[in-house]
Amino acid sequence: MSAREELQSPLAADADARWMREALAAARVAAAEHDEVPVGAVVVGADGTLLAIAGNRTRTDCDPTAHAEVVALRAAAQAAGNYRLTGATVYSTIEPCAMCAGALVQARIRRLVYGARDERAGAVESVFRVCDASSLNHRMELTPGVLAAECRALMQDFFRHRRTANEERGMMNDE
Repeated sequence: MSAREELQSPLAADADARWMREALAAARVAAAEHDEVPVGAVVVGADGTLLAIAGNRTRTDCDPTAHAEVVALRAAAQAAGNYRLTGATVYSTIEPCAMCAGALVQARIRRLVYGARDERAGAVESVFRVCDASSLNHRMELTPGVLAAECRALMQDFFRHRRTANEERGMMNDE
């Protein structure tokens, strides 16, 4: 069985769903405990072991680069003892932005699995194509749409709740 066939096997799909659920859990924690935009990321080593899991931390850390993918890459590089994460797979609940996609390329990630597309800022397939750009010296395998509906719903619910809360605060200020 080829590597591509193995990745598309039911067993691989089960593993993708399992790791994406871990990323979703990290996203939920980031939103619930830190009022962060609910994005989660998991880095899994070539041997299938968990290297890192993270949620967004931009507000918590006052750091515009503390997106879940970057935070997870930093932790994974520390765990691996190398900034090159060759052979690793990254799971992200949403299509990475340009910064995160660039970091994935710099880390030499083998495979990116993501949930929902980001039509406004996605830099993997939606707006830009950073992860498989022929002009770069590294390209990775892409697996979009894993648990996409659940990932999308998490983001939509978060922003719906935030809009409602902002409207309620506005009404209280008007009284």
